[in-house]
Amino acid sequence: MTVTAPPAPGAEEFTEPIGVRRRLVRQRARRSLVRRRLVSRGAVVVCALALAASLAPLVGLVAYTVGRGWHVLSGAFLTHEPTPPGVPGGGIANAIVGSVVLVALGAAMAVPVGVAAALFLLERRGRIAGALRFGADVLTGVPSIAIGIVAYGLLIAPGGLLSLGHYSGLSGSVALAVLMLPIVVRASESAMAAVPSELREAGLALGVRRSRVMRSVVLRSALPGLVTGNLLAVARAVGETAPLLFTAIGSQLFALNPLQPVAAMPLVIYNDGTQPFPAAQQIAWGTALVLLALVLVLSVAARAVAAFLNRRAR
Repeated sequence: MTVTAPPAPGAEEFTEPIGVRRRLVRQRARRSLVRRRLVSRGAVVVCALALAASLAPLVGLVAYTVGRGWHVLSGAFLTHEPTPPGVPGGGIANAIVGSVVLVALGAAMAVPVGVAAALFLLERRGRIAGALRFGADVLTGVPSIAIGIVAYGLLIAPGGLLSLGHYSGLSGSVALAVLMLPIVVRASESAMAAVPSELREAGLALGVRRSRVMRSVVLRSALPGLVTGNLLAVARAVGETAPLLFTAIGSQLFALNPLQPVAAMPLVIYNDGTQPFPAAQQIAWGTALVLLALVLVLSVAARAVAAFLNRRAR
């Protein structure tokens, strides 16, 4: 006598014709379709709300600044020097030129050092490289006002390590360079780390010196990322106020000498924005709009240059 074991649960589905199984799969898919669509639409709504919440401060800041400062803008505002406090008119030509001088000197100090440090971090491992990377991360979060007071104590205050004895644009550039340095280091390291290691190994296998490989292969391939990181560092430095309050201090004159006090747009915003005169406050709003436009141009230029270099590299 032969005993036949009962079929396992669900086994009857596999014994049915293929058409029956397909109808069963379609029925189950329809039952879950509504739930899947609701979950998908809910996720899209949540992401859209998060995007709106993140863009709201930026849109509000830009709209409010444009609303308060656009009617001050003119050719004279950008090309004339400031007038005495309380006197209407005047411009910010000295502040624009001063900001260019300060940021250019700071970038000239920070970019070569930052790129060289990034090359060291790329090629070396160990405690020294780890300490350098950790220091760059910590320096990124140091408040700018703390960097300003340290620069004042070292470069301006009597008895400082490299005391100049007076406020100067050079001291402000050093403070801005310290602010830019960690951004340049981390951005440059990330850009160079994205270069395939096979390219470096191929150059070394051909007998090329390591320094030539770094210069001709790594730096050239990482150029889009290097440009983007450096421009973003400049965009951050151009709007810093606290370090310049302790170092460059500002000037009402058209000054190009970095060894003398130099004006800057953030200083104009701070000084004129706290004045009781409506004319000075209008100049502060117009300067804020110019500075905001400059930062926007630098950010867009960073992306445009990176895209152009990427297309050219291909």
